[in-house]
Amino acid sequence: MSDSLDHRSHAYRPDLADIRLKGQVTADRFIEGAPGEVAIPVADIRPRPDPECSIDTQALLGEALTVFETSNGWAWVQLAEDGYVGYVREDAIREGVSQATHIVSVPRSFVYPGPDLRFPQLRTLSMGSRVTIVGAAETRGTPYALLEDGSAIIATHLCPVAEPAAEDAVSVAARFIDTPYLWGGRTGFGIDCSGLVQLALAMTGKSAPRDSDQQAAHLGTVIEPVSDGLQRGDLVFWKGHVGFLEDPDTLLHASGGTMYVTREPLQAAIERIARLYGPPTLYRRP
Repeated sequence: MSDSLDHRSHAYRPDLADIRLKGQVTADRFIEGAPGEVAIPVADIRPRPDPECSIDTQALLGEALTVFETSNGWAWVQLAEDGYVGYVREDAIREGVSQATHIVSVPRSFVYPGPDLRFPQLRTLSMGSRVTIVGAAETRGTPYALLEDGSAIIATHLCPVAEPAAEDAVSVAARFIDTPYLWGGRTGFGIDCSGLVQLALAMTGKSAPRDSDQQAAHLGTVIEPVSDGLQRGDLVFWKGHVGFLEDPDTLLHASGGTMYVTREPLQAAIERIARLYGPPTLYRRP
């Protein structure tokens, strides 16, 4: 048996492992996880049950996950969206299968106590958050979708979970211009390079791995810039970084250099990044 599977996408530890990995890894005990979902707007996923360690990724309200263990206020989980494994605060999740009907399709949207934009907002949701809609209302010409607890969200900020919210991932990514860069972030409140790619593609109905090295290994088809040519939507990879091409000469990415989502001339980005991390390592067409 091999114990070299990627821990980011396979739930196993020396003492406990996903039963689906039995025969592939060694562990003291194998279990079938329980279904759950995220119960707060944004849940940080960490590599250890330690609030002081950096986050690996984030899960959004209503996203489904599998819970393998809860202990000392932490849950060890695997996200359904991309298979990412990590630790989340136990109070950030709830048991059961997600019944979400709609997904937030704008970078950020408010939830109100009722169908009126003049009400004080209860919470703010990021693009990609999932909600269960049970009714509709209209106030002063603005349509609202009603949630199970009677709260409301602008109806035009949602789309059904079964339908792509957009056709062009680059247009989705461009809506995040000036959003702050956040290591491990994948929301409209803060996002990193691979999170931007993953979320933008998800809104067009395409799944993508979470981290840039995983995307470089598995996402789409490898292309050669000279022979294949570059076009809108292609991905440029560096060691530890990725960005969309908005056109053959323009890079759109969550930049650790500017610390926000930005666009810049591709050649200027190549020259700037090369001073620290070398030239691009790969180009892919998702």
